[in-house]
Amino acid sequence: MDNDETFMKQAIELSKLAVAHGNEPFGAVLVKDGEVVFTNENQIYTRHDPTFHGEAGLIREFCAQTGVADLREYTMYSSCEPCFMCSGAMVWVKLGRLVYGASNTDLEHILGNEGCNCSALVFDNSFWHPQVTAGVLRDESLAVLKDYFGTHSKG
Repeated sequence: MDNDETFMKQAIELSKLAVAHGNEPFGAVLVKDGEVVFTNENQIYTRHDPTFHGEAGLIREFCAQTGVADLREYTMYSSCEPCFMCSGAMVWVKLGRLVYGASNTDLEHILGNEGCNCSALVFDNSFWHPQVTAGVLRDESLAVLKDYFGTHSKG
C-alpha cells in the first residue's frame, strides 16, 4: 500500500468517527514529510458551526495552534472532494497538494443532484493551484457516504 492509500484510510476512518460523534461523514488528514501533523473530522453539528467541515476546520485549528499559515509543503487527505468553501481555504493557505477519495459529483449523485468538480473550479480560477490527486480509495469513501446519506439528508 502506498502512502496516499495509507493516509486516505485515516481520512476515511475519521469520516466514520464524525458520524459516530453525531456529524456528517467527512474526515481530513494533514501530512508533511510523510508524517501526520494534524487531523480533523466534520464537526458541523457538535460545534453548532455549519462551516466546521473536515478540511476548513483542520486548517482553522492547525493554523491557530501552530502559527503556520503557509501550507505549500503539506498534503491534505480528504475522504471526499472539498466543497467550494474548503477549496477556497486551501487556496488562502497555499496548500501544496490535495488528495481525495470520492468526488463532489459522487456525493451529489448520492443526494440526487448533478454536482460539479468544486476543487477544480476554485483552484483553476485562483492565484494558487495545489496539486490534486483524485479518486484514492474512492470506493471505500463512497461506501461511507452512501451508508450515511442513505438515511440522512445533507445539512
